[in-house]
Amino acid sequence: MSNGVIIQFFQWYNPADGTLWNELKGKAKALADAGFSSVWIPPSYKGSGGGFDVGYGVYDLFDLGEFDQKGSKRTKYGTKSELQDAIKTVRSNGLNVYADIVFNHKDGGDGKETIWAQEVDWNDRNRALSDWYEIEAYTYFSFPGRGDTYSSMKWHWWCFDALTYNAKTNNNSKLYRLQNKSFSTEVNHEHGNFDYLMANDLDMGNEFVRGELFYWGRWFVDMTQVDGFRIDAVKHIRSSFFKDWLNDLRTHFAGRELFSVGEYWSQNVDDLHGYIADSAGRLSLFDVPLHFKFHAASRSGSSFDMRSIFDRTLVKEQPVLAVTFVENHDTQPLQSLESVVESWFKPLAYALILLRRDGYPCVFYADYYGAHYNDKGYEIWLTDHSFLINKFLWTRKNYGFGDQHDYFDHPNTIGWMRLGDRDHSGAMAVVLTNGAEGNKWMNTFRPNTAFYDFTGHRKEIVRTNQDGWGNFLCNGGSVSVWLQQ
Repeated sequence: MSNGVIIQFFQWYNPADGTLWNELKGKAKALADAGFSSVWIPPSYKGSGGGFDVGYGVYDLFDLGEFDQKGSKRTKYGTKSELQDAIKTVRSNGLNVYADIVFNHKDGGDGKETIWAQEVDWNDRNRALSDWYEIEAYTYFSFPGRGDTYSSMKWHWWCFDALTYNAKTNNNSKLYRLQNKSFSTEVNHEHGNFDYLMANDLDMGNEFVRGELFYWGRWFVDMTQVDGFRIDAVKHIRSSFFKDWLNDLRTHFAGRELFSVGEYWSQNVDDLHGYIADSAGRLSLFDVPLHFKFHAASRSGSSFDMRSIFDRTLVKEQPVLAVTFVENHDTQPLQSLESVVESWFKPLAYALILLRRDGYPCVFYADYYGAHYNDKGYEIWLTDHSFLINKFLWTRKNYGFGDQHDYFDHPNTIGWMRLGDRDHSGAMAVVLTNGAEGNKWMNTFRPNTAFYDFTGHRKEIVRTNQDGWGNFLCNGGSVSVWLQQ
């Protein structure tokens, strides 16, 4: 993924008007021209909320906006044909497409089944709170709008291991483990066991479930021609599953890399290392610890020690498998994992992921295009940072080469050099500060050479001395990118 950049082409509050696939098709060339190499699209199958579902309340993996189910034919983002057209256009412009895969759960069952279940403790899922007794649950999935098209499998209670909604009591406050089921031990160990996240939790030890998901993966790649996956909620799914699933797909589609990145939501980088080991490094992970560094730094102002910004992050400790990001659909204001990176800091954060050697950076739709929405009694405006992001993308594409020398020697003002290579002779100096106006002496190895600030934040020219050292400047709370003239 040398110098590649992903754009997450959605945010939680995109309008539910079925236009996103067409929007992506229309913007594909501009994204390629800007310097993006890959597009991460939202879940493209029917959710329990039909045409309003963001896609994480998975109902039918085989309905890509083709069947009249859950109150609509299209998904929130459009129809199956519009999805296929968008992917084809994006790929024809030289970009890869990564599909969002949600295998943890299913929601919106078509019928109730009577099941024996046992209450377990929310905070210690290995501790039973009751004897076995009968509940009713929406665990029968017959897909009446699709029938047997593409797959004849109907889902029943034995495809799941846990759920919360008891239709007998019309209540979802209790966590139920189903009869003869056990939680996987190959998951995060929060709450004793974090196998269960939401809705009807898939039993990944069930051979019918595994077989259907393996079959679906082959069908989906054939149907859409996607180039890889963003995989949801991997810490709640047995770590061996996606190792096996990706091995199967990569073997079946011989010669296709099918790049994949998992969402393992933990601030503790050791959890990420553990998952990478358990899954034999078959997929990259989002650098969640780095996101939380950005969140903390943006809230702390000049009191945050910028020398520590990469300490205990995946991009520092295992850079080849790190996908770096600033924000996403879950962290944006009013969402479930809200951990906002304040707007003033986002240019600094994007410089830190786009202008450095390590990691595979991902730009968030709402940071690139801006966003405006109302929810929970609040009106939210998110700033469009595309002016600077586009400058960073161009710089990465033209100057992001060669050795990297860091100058992380001041609590507020840090900098680094990229020195170019045989095919890219220009040098780049980046300096940023979370405090007052700053400067950084850095060795360019280019004596008596002029540099200009490509961001336009500083108007002067910096000239290096006879030994190649230059004093590079930046405004307070800002970033400057100095390029060799």
